[in-house]
Amino acid sequence: MTAEEAGVPNESAEYTKSLEDVSVIERVRCVIKDAHVFKLPPRPTAGGWRGADWTEEVWQGTVKVVERGEMTLVLLVDRASGAIFAVCPIKDGAVDRCVDSSRYFVLRIENANGRHMFIGMAFNERNDAFDFNTSLEDAKREREAAKNPEPQLPGLDKDYSIKEGEKIRVKIKNINLGEGDDKETKRKSKPNGTGKKVGGFLKPSSKDTPRRVDP
Repeated sequence: MTAEEAGVPNESAEYTKSLEDVSVIERVRCVIKDAHVFKLPPRPTAGGWRGADWTEEVWQGTVKVVERGEMTLVLLVDRASGAIFAVCPIKDGAVDRCVDSSRYFVLRIENANGRHMFIGMAFNERNDAFDFNTSLEDAKREREAAKNPEPQLPGLDKDYSIKEGEKIRVKIKNINLGEGDDKETKRKSKPNGTGKKVGGFLKPSSKDTPRRVDP
């Protein structure tokens, strides 16, 4: 079923036109190959949207979360032809979650003329829903950080790197041993009558464990 047959406005013409501008960089944040789109029943007066109430499925295909220029978009794309079924520009109120399932969302899709409508979207797996939601949150957080950069402390922008040809000289003062340490170092080992030496290494025992021979 096409978007026109389903009565769904789509922004494929405007989005395709934007592809002609090679200077605009598009970033694909998330691709989910299996998603289901439903026509929504009348909105509940209270309690929020419930995916269990959706019975009329109108489309099935791939969902992409992309950033193009200053826009973040959710694209519903046909798996076979690559045609765009619908576009959801991300703004306040564009995506809502259902109260009865983490796999169900409500999207506010628009066309180039500003006509919009709400559709239901569901994923088969919770991991897909998690990836979708995380992609939107990451895009929002990064855009807010770009608009409001954190102030840098004075001096952090100074270049401390070593330039070509420069050398670093480090002076280390002589460390003198204490008088007691010096005498102890120079003291000669003396036998103590046990076959061992005082102040030196212990004499190997005649009962030492023999070496193991590799087989």
